[in-house]
Amino acid sequence: MNIAVFSVTENGRQLSMRVSEVLGAEHRVSRYCFHKHTDDSSAVFWNMGSMVGRLFERSDAFIFVCACGIAVRAAAPYLGTKPDDPAIIVMDDGGRFVIPVLSGHIGGANHLAETLADSLGLTAVITTSDEEDAGFTLEGFAAANDLIICDTKAAKEIAAAVLHDEKIGYFSNYRHSGLPEELTEFGVCRKGICISTNTDDKPFDITVNLVPRNIVLGICCESETALENIENAVKTVLGGTDIRRVREIISAEENAALSSFCEKNDIHLRSYTAEELAGEEASCGKMAEMCSGGKLIIPETISDNVRIAAAEATVFLDFEKKI
Repeated sequence: MNIAVFSVTENGRQLSMRVSEVLGAEHRVSRYCFHKHTDDSSAVFWNMGSMVGRLFERSDAFIFVCACGIAVRAAAPYLGTKPDDPAIIVMDDGGRFVIPVLSGHIGGANHLAETLADSLGLTAVITTSDEEDAGFTLEGFAAANDLIICDTKAAKEIAAAVLHDEKIGYFSNYRHSGLPEELTEFGVCRKGICISTNTDDKPFDITVNLVPRNIVLGICCESETALENIENAVKTVLGGTDIRRVREIISAEENAALSSFCEKNDIHLRSYTAEELAGEEASCGKMAEMCSGGKLIIPETISDNVRIAAAEATVFLDFEKKI
């Protein structure tokens, strides 16, 4: 996740450093401090609302160490729809509470809040329904299993059906754990979910298509390769496959343009050194297969002077998994 941490006061600045230490091992954390209370490892802002606006599209989560009202006013102008909005968390600069304000389930705000509470000795104030009591939620299931929700309107229909105890149809060829009581693979259902790579599959009158984000790309290119070349190469190799299905890119070299491409498309980038590759010549296919744990679906191809291969990770749908 790309996480932006904002602080206003000196206490907040110090707390934001601790937040970065806790979350930095698993996420990309950037700190933004008010110009009166900053340090060398943070960016400076004068107007919080303007800075939030600049970061909004490329951030998965915002953590505000300040009054709740300040945070809400800074983020409110940029909010869109529930599935698209980032997680928003507020912490008081006294270091007592951590409160997920927005996207608790699907955006992972609840999980981040609980992680910070456990690591920093704070109290997490969770205001959403208890996940066990709430039963099946499409958003929580999709987030936990790295699935793309393709139709937000249909997703709302499914949410309404769950609230009214209406059985929801389920169709997928992927292996899965036991279905929750809200879903059924049998009988005739008007509304249902379909998990596949083909969004034209519509087994129900109202179908929510969920697409797995399980493609891993191996990419090798020169350090001076331009962003445009990488974009063209990926587009050419993927063909009609949605770029959102790519969850990770593996590379044998550090490359600024590749980093920019991954940040732009919300794709995790993992780099290997020659030593980590045990002195072997970097093979895009080998890297993609190794890191996906699945099978190669596109062998190594050269496009725009970029070597690229794609592998598809095995999908197992776990209805017990929480984000």
